[in-house]
Amino acid sequence: MGIIGKRLRRNLCSAAAIILALGPAAVSAETLTDTLIDAYRNSNLLEQNRALLRVADDNVAVALSEVLPSLDFVTSYGGYANHRERYGSSFESFDNLIATFQLQASMTLYAGGRNRLAIESEKETVLATREALRAVEQNVLLQAVSAYMGVLRAEAFVSLRENNVRVLTQEKQATEDRFEVGEVTRTDVALAESRLAAAVSLLEAARGDEEVARETFKTAVGRYPGDLAFPGGLPATAANVQEAVNVGVRTHPNIRQAQREVTVAELGMKIATARYLPSITADLNSETNSNDQVEEHSLFLNLRQPIYQGGRLAALERQSISQRDASRANLLQVTLGIEEDVATAWARLDVAKAQIQATELQIAAAQIAFDGTREEATLGARTTLDVLDAEQELLDARASRIDAIATQYVAVYSLLSAMGLLTVDHLNLGIQTYDPAGYYNAVKSAPARLSPRGQQLDRVLRKIGQQ
Repeated sequence: MGIIGKRLRRNLCSAAAIILALGPAAVSAETLTDTLIDAYRNSNLLEQNRALLRVADDNVAVALSEVLPSLDFVTSYGGYANHRERYGSSFESFDNLIATFQLQASMTLYAGGRNRLAIESEKETVLATREALRAVEQNVLLQAVSAYMGVLRAEAFVSLRENNVRVLTQEKQATEDRFEVGEVTRTDVALAESRLAAAVSLLEAARGDEEVARETFKTAVGRYPGDLAFPGGLPATAANVQEAVNVGVRTHPNIRQAQREVTVAELGMKIATARYLPSITADLNSETNSNDQVEEHSLFLNLRQPIYQGGRLAALERQSISQRDASRANLLQVTLGIEEDVATAWARLDVAKAQIQATELQIAAAQIAFDGTREEATLGARTTLDVLDAEQELLDARASRIDAIATQYVAVYSLLSAMGLLTVDHLNLGIQTYDPAGYYNAVKSAPARLSPRGQQLDRVLRKIGQQ
């Protein structure tokens, strides 16, 4: 039995190595930073929201075009049909075929300020959409962290379960040996076999969880995980929960987006009020007739003053007021939600730290209990069931520590996300990030397709497509 005891001791030392694998000493090719970089570069969700931001950028150009003149070329060709009769039959012929060529220019001179307000509204929408993109970036990075720790947790559980199966296999063999010499009964052998079968079942379940974790990692990062290293020190957050809440309220993109949406709604109210005001447009036409080569030029100033629109303008004004009220309420609700998220993440982080300390004490006590139970069993003072129960308690304590460590890392990055700081720049990932101002600066002046600025914009679009 001394030889068997040494085997068990060696395997338990191997199990302890599993816990060390969750410490900073682990060395591997792929780090958490590598994973975050790939998640940022491979995210289809980020690409989707960047494209939506470019849509908002072009809405500024569309709004600006409303205050700029428009020029159209119009041509027509046709004539009149004459009905004639000849020799008892009738036919039609087209005479006086005329081609006309027109240049039509028009411009809105005054619209009660609606067009200028629309431009400001679209600019605020661009800023709100940029904040939405930052929020998506945070979600992408947080999912990558969660997936990374999920794989490490799953791998550690597989190793722990494999070691448990090895230990119980040797325990079963030792019990059978003792049964052969009459030290234990058939019941003890059956107990050892039952515990081993349960361990094998849990091992297969852990391997299944590992495959699931790998697929989750692929979805979050864009590829399967390699040989993952356990991350080093935890990133800095805040001195206390109130400071964390204050940072979150100031910097979180969801709150900034909601603030911009309030501004958009307030501009919408002004636009609705300006619809009651008159508008003045200028139309310039230049027409050439190919038949008699006559050129005609005309200039008209048009004034339009709404008098009765069937209640439409009043309804639009009421809608704008309700939209403003809804946006303000949304801002208050989003702020409350961020405060809750920060406090919740802080509490989870505190719980994880406490669990790690408790599980360390639990592991130390469970190790002593297992060693003592095993030695007492060799003297006949303990049964096989006592040994198996003690070994299971030690295994559960180690599993709890693995889970608590992984939870701690996810909690601290969740806290950064709730504070609005889980970004590529704040984490210093050292990669080139998407520049939301690049495309906007190219389109904000509404360049024509054939202008030098338009050609520059085409190059920007091609560059975006290659990224």
